[in-house]
Amino acid sequence: MTAARPRPALLKLTPAAVTRLKALGEKAGEGVLGLRLSVKTGGCAGMEYGMDWARETNPLDEVVEQDGVRLFVDSRAVLYLIGTEMDFEQSAMKSGFVFNNPNQVSACGCGESVTLKPAQAS
Repeated sequence: MTAARPRPALLKLTPAAVTRLKALGEKAGEGVLGLRLSVKTGGCAGMEYGMDWARETNPLDEVVEQDGVRLFVDSRAVLYLIGTEMDFEQSAMKSGFVFNNPNQVSACGCGESVTLKPAQAS
């Protein structure tokens, strides 16, 4: 019997993202199980990342747990997020989460929307 091929990492968090998500999670209120990530149609480049607090589980979500942070990835977003690194950047002019996504083809000028392709089998 052949050993199963290892699955690629769906999503990794930088230390800055972990720290920020923990701080935001503490303020999110009771009943929050983690952060739900999605990809939706919108913006001038065609797609946008979505983030909402998850207060219930969805059996189709992929669950990513890292350093005490739990992410629920919408099943429709999985192929677009494989191999992504989620970071948190802060500067004098702006702060926010940044997705370093190998499946990103392009982005709009304002940085609010992206063009993504599904991950390819390697």
